Amino acid sequence: MGKGDKKTKRGKINRGSHGVRRPRIKKKPKPEDKINVNKKAQ
Repeated sequence: MGKGDKKTKRGKINRGSHGVRRPRIKKKPKPEDKINVNKKAQ
C-alpha cells in the first residue's frame, strides 16, 4: 500500500485522480454573493 495503490489517498495523489479516499474540494461561496450587492430590495 503506497504510491502505486489506486485505492489509497497517496496513490490517488500520485496518479492525480479523485475518489472516495480523495474527494474534490468544494469552493466556498464568496461573502459578496451572500449579501447580493447588485440586487435592489423589493
